[in-house]
Amino acid sequence: MREQGYTIPTPVQVRAIPSILSGHDLMAAAQTGTGKTAGFALPLLQRLMQQPLKGRRVVRALILVPTRELAAQVDQSVRVYGAHSGLRSAVIFGGVGMQPQIEALRRGVDIVVATPGRLLDHAGQRTIDLSRVEILVLDEADRMLDMGFLRDIKRVLGLLPARRQNLLFSATFPDEIVALAHGLLDRPERLEVAPRNSTADRVEQLIYRVDRERKAELLAELIHRGGWSQVLVFTRTKHGANRLAEKLERAGISAGAIHGNKSQSARTKALADFKSGRLRVLAATEIAARGLDIDGLPHVVNYELPFVPEDYIHRIGRTARAGASGAAVSLVCVDEDKLLRDIERLLRQSVPSQLLPGFEPDPRIRAEPIIRGGGGHPARSKPAHVPRGGDRSSRHRRAGSKRQSGHA
Repeated sequence: MREQGYTIPTPVQVRAIPSILSGHDLMAAAQTGTGKTAGFALPLLQRLMQQPLKGRRVVRALILVPTRELAAQVDQSVRVYGAHSGLRSAVIFGGVGMQPQIEALRRGVDIVVATPGRLLDHAGQRTIDLSRVEILVLDEADRMLDMGFLRDIKRVLGLLPARRQNLLFSATFPDEIVALAHGLLDRPERLEVAPRNSTADRVEQLIYRVDRERKAELLAELIHRGGWSQVLVFTRTKHGANRLAEKLERAGISAGAIHGNKSQSARTKALADFKSGRLRVLAATEIAARGLDIDGLPHVVNYELPFVPEDYIHRIGRTARAGASGAAVSLVCVDEDKLLRDIERLLRQSVPSQLLPGFEPDPRIRAEPIIRGGGGHPARSKPAHVPRGGDRSSRHRRAGSKRQSGHA
């Protein structure tokens, strides 16, 4: 591991690695940026190396993750950590052709990193055999449940042998995760490297109060004035991410969007451009940004507050990773007061708030209900007040939440 610059293990690694090496099931609460991937990948590799199988390679370890980006990153980590192990891995996710994945599986692999939907596609076509899996990892289990993967996870479990080691990693432990763990894990060791639902101590949190129609203008001003060079911005909807990127481009700020409707190649390119500095801003939906590994990310912006308070923690956890410091800025309009109260109740503290001169909220604007699933506000026959130049298109989107695809 010295080749990768690792000299001192993180707290989650100190506690998880011995437990996994001893063969225990594990239920671990670890936020992003804590080194949890190495915390399960390193002992997983060591266990497989210590008990080599003779004959044809079979899938002996399965790592389930919620998104394509996280699958690619975990697979890359497994390949790097296991470069001298003699073990082979394959990554399986949607949005790309199945044939290269089928060919990789036919050549024989020891470890598979997969999203649930595409894994079940392979199982249905009998291009993968999971009957010899010895170790199962559920990474970011809370996000998989949020994305509606519980049924898929149960179907995957039905394809695995009863005797295996189970490792469950989650940023938070909501009741649904506890219930899943109860049915999945056998006398697990439980570890938490931070208090339940806590945020990274090194994240500086700040709220700017602003009218809903002036958020993009304020964001552009903050970026220009602060000289922000790398900003990950969260929106509630795919359309909102696209629209924000377009507005920022018109303001002279290089920006791109990443979400489930983008092709995998487009998502990969946008992320690469953002990491290299060719894009100054990356506008992302919650699901697309989950699992993104961006070293030294200095700024995260909540362009719109999330409906689920725990998602706020996931979002701001994109910065202040691996010992670095970072800032999380939220742009809050009058419609989001309840969402803010829910977040502060979860944090058990108030988030500092301020106004930027010239962007003070108009007290005449009344709060509007936010359509969950549509991300906008309902149309009104007689608007109380809509600033000139406002974009109302999101208000006409249909309500209703959709189950997110395993290929997202």
